[in-house]
Amino acid sequence: MSEKVYKTGPDASWEELPKAGIIYEAGNSKEFKTGDWRVEKPEYHADRCIQCLFCWAYCPESAIIVKDGKVVGIDYDHCKGCGICAVECPDRAKAIQMVTE
Repeated sequence: MSEKVYKTGPDASWEELPKAGIIYEAGNSKEFKTGDWRVEKPEYHADRCIQCLFCWAYCPESAIIVKDGKVVGIDYDHCKGCGICAVECPDRAKAIQMVTE
């Protein structure tokens, strides 16, 4: 039994495109830069950050960049602008605020 070969891209016919919802390779979301989907983006203020890491823990896209246990920035290539990081940032810090792009 032969395995069906799927194609993607502008030269693929509709019959060659993979069916929606099928993931052929685990962890492939890193290959797709989804940052251009957003309308608002999180703006990080390092001087206000208390390094609680709530933003990192709650970010569904793993777009919070952490080095040596500290938040150092935001991966805008993959951040979709959902704003969860800004909501979870403690009121006493407010180190992340959403701004219109």
